[in-house]
Amino acid sequence: MEKVLILLRGVPGSGKTTVADVLSTFSSNGNLGSFEHKYTVCTADDYFMKDGEYKWDPKFIGAAHKWCQDKCRKAMENGEYKVFVANTNTQMKEMKVYFDMAKEFGYKVFSLVVENRHGGKNEHGVPEATLKAMEERFEIKLT
Repeated sequence: MEKVLILLRGVPGSGKTTVADVLSTFSSNGNLGSFEHKYTVCTADDYFMKDGEYKWDPKFIGAAHKWCQDKCRKAMENGEYKVFVANTNTQMKEMKVYFDMAKEFGYKVFSLVVENRHGGKNEHGVPEATLKAMEERFEIKLT
């Protein structure tokens, strides 16, 4: 089976982590019995989870992304068939480290843009001006 890295991209509140959770989990209730499996989901937001609460601190954004990248690298080193990364990834330079890892470990990369079509609000308190700036710098490469 070909190994795949799936990068979910979008502004805060678009549903990236929710989509990653849906896509990364599968269940079976077949002849071999019932089971559920979840592939690794890497997100910088998880770094800010403390005792079940999201406590974002801009001073640690670099550390959060490094932590996320390390988690992704570990999953790839272990040869996990599918690895998901759910970060804003508004520009190619933000995704480069993941493309480089994918090449190093032999993963095919898919980039999925998650749009906020459900009217969701960002749960992370990102100011409206910051959201607008993210939307304006969002890069998409179609070829």
